Amino acid sequence: MRVSRFPLLTVKETPADAEVVSHQLMLRAGLIRKLAAGIYTWLPLGLRVLRKVEAVVREEMNRAGALELSMPAVQPAELWQESGRWQHY
Repeated sequence: MRVSRFPLLTVKETPADAEVVSHQLMLRAGLIRKLAAGIYTWLPLGLRVLRKVEAVVREEMNRAGALELSMPAVQPAELWQESGRWQHY
C-alpha cells in the first residue's frame, strides 16, 4: 500500500502524561494512540514500522542462533497491584 493512502493522525501538542521523549514522538507522529494507562493501539503507520523492526531483529537473532518466544498478554493481578496500576482498571 502506498504511504499516501495511510491515514496520518498526527498531534500538534505533546500529551501532558507523556514524559519520555520517544513516547512523545510516537504519539505526536501518529504511530500509537493511548487507550488507557499502559495500553496503546498501534496505528497503521506505527504497525508498519513495528513489523519492519521485528523483521530486522528476527533476522539478526536467526543469524546469532538465538530463539524467539512469545509471552502471554494476560498477567497475574499481583504484578499490576505491585506497580500501582491495578486500581486504574
